[in-house]
Amino acid sequence: MLFEQVAGLALTVDEYDLELLERDTSSDFVRTSTVISLHGDGETGRGEDVTYDSEPHYELVEEPPELPLSSVGTFAEFSELIDNTELFVGDPPKDDIYRSYRRWGFESAALDLALKQAGTDLATQLDREYSPVRFIASTRLGEPPTTDRVDKLLADNPDIEFKLDPTSEWTQEIVDHLAETGAVRTLDLKGAYEGTDVDQAGDPDLYEMVLEAFPEAVVEDPDLTPETRPLFEGREGRVSWDVPITGVEGVEQLPFEPEWLNIKPSRFGSVASLFETIEYCQERSITMYGGGQFELGVGRQHLHALASLFYPDSPSDVAPGVYNDPEPESGLPRSPLHPPEAPTGFEWS
Repeated sequence: MLFEQVAGLALTVDEYDLELLERDTSSDFVRTSTVISLHGDGETGRGEDVTYDSEPHYELVEEPPELPLSSVGTFAEFSELIDNTELFVGDPPKDDIYRSYRRWGFESAALDLALKQAGTDLATQLDREYSPVRFIASTRLGEPPTTDRVDKLLADNPDIEFKLDPTSEWTQEIVDHLAETGAVRTLDLKGAYEGTDVDQAGDPDLYEMVLEAFPEAVVEDPDLTPETRPLFEGREGRVSWDVPITGVEGVEQLPFEPEWLNIKPSRFGSVASLFETIEYCQERSITMYGGGQFELGVGRQHLHALASLFYPDSPSDVAPGVYNDPEPESGLPRSPLHPPEAPTGFEWS
């Protein structure tokens, strides 16, 4: 069991501190995240809280939770401590998934620290090797939608592949142009989101248009309604899921056995749940790929480390952060990303 290989790692945490990060993104919002740094025995372990609202980050930095760190002796004990600690001050988070995001920030920092204190890295601890990571870039086409950003990224990096978010505003002309690039690997229909700025209700016309235009693309999170479900008959093998995947239970509750899953570590909250789900997928030959959350700090490295160990050849949406800048500079990194020569802890830089 993967978790058993890290659970018993000795861990000493003397103190922790927080660093607030903010940056404009290509999706027209200001991303706020918090880097959590745990210190002990001369080492520092880092994780990143990717809660989407900014206010909870400001509150966290202003009033950090009190943690009885002296009671922790192993990584598993730290995980249990975090499981029993209220990490949000003031009002509860408006979306319960934010609790998982914050927990992942603390747990990933603890895993990083425990590995460093043991003088090892995640690959070695799991008796695996890091492999080069294939990545694709995720982007939206704006409002009104245009292919300008896709065209610009392709002009700088002709080999880049994309994960795109179709909306009901897409036209046949836009779809035809994107199809001609041959670069679209994933279509995120956003049908599983509720109450967010990116919700996209099931649109039979949109679904039919993109399913026909991109016959090889993986289609993520469709909104399966009486009107849209027939479009996926015989195409279930192309369907992937993201939002519902927060653990094995979420996989088991899907409308049909999946062949693809988007693995976003922060959605799982705990390392134990993440590793259990990875093993579940491996046992059933479910193809995994990584997904990003507009990480601004070390969280992006953790995505790369996990992809490198468990699904290096998949079309993972884990492009280096510069791809999320509103105006990326030229000379963008190219896929695949090569492993570090001297990895340490959970880092992958």
